[in-house]
Amino acid sequence: MTAEVDGPRSFLSEEEERELQERYRARVRAFDEIESELKASRAFQRVYWLCLAGAITLAVLLGYTVVVGLWQAKPIFARYAGLVAVTCLWVAMGWLLLKNRRKIVDRAGELRNALQDRQTAAASLPLDSPSGLRIYREASLDLIAQYRKSASVNRRIHNFFQLIIITGSIVSSTLTAMNEGSSLVLRIVTSALSALVGISAGVTGYFKFRERGYNLQSTADEIEKHYNASQFMLDEYAGQGNVPLSEGERLRKYAGFIERLKEEQRKRELQLEQSSSSSEERAG
Repeated sequence: MTAEVDGPRSFLSEEEERELQERYRARVRAFDEIESELKASRAFQRVYWLCLAGAITLAVLLGYTVVVGLWQAKPIFARYAGLVAVTCLWVAMGWLLLKNRRKIVDRAGELRNALQDRQTAAASLPLDSPSGLRIYREASLDLIAQYRKSASVNRRIHNFFQLIIITGSIVSSTLTAMNEGSSLVLRIVTSALSALVGISAGVTGYFKFRERGYNLQSTADEIEKHYNASQFMLDEYAGQGNVPLSEGERLRKYAGFIERLKEEQRKRELQLEQSSSSSEERAG
């Protein structure tokens, strides 16, 4: 009974399979377009927040000058025109933030619907044909982008903390040499910098951002190498002798390599977590 139920899906005609592939590609294009629009909206949201913060800061400073009366020698227009203009600016930025937030919410809902449509279209394709394996190979490009994005984030965090450690160490040493014990402010600043350097060193040592970024980047590069090799029939995907591998064999071998690489990446992440926990226990 199971063979009879599963049989029709496995024996699709070439025209039906091509139609399913075209439907899947259309869903993927729609998903990518909505995702790009959502990323652009979020980028504008960050710009609006930055402009709003700057406008509010300027409004506070201008308000301070008006209240305290630092501009007594200036005309009345010069006193209040800047304050009114900056206040209008941050009000406008707040309105744009609210409007863009609604757009982000709508785009996020459309993205979820497009993802569901893409998954539904992918589920319609037969898994025992090269179509499913082709989809798996193309989906690995998203995995490469995800790994590289995570690696870039880890590198930036590591470089940020290293900059704090290096700069803080130099500045605190310089302040210690300059201060002969008479300045309370310098002592407080030096102590704060030393504490910041110590905290940064502890965070980088515990979370190991550099090692995480290196592992993610290495895995992404390895997946990309296998992707290109499977596409152009290179190295282990070339076959033996004068007998090249068929497309199905290359795709299945590619899927096996990618799953192995993903498992190795998970093990490396687990090892980093275990080493961090062991270090914490020893410190305790």
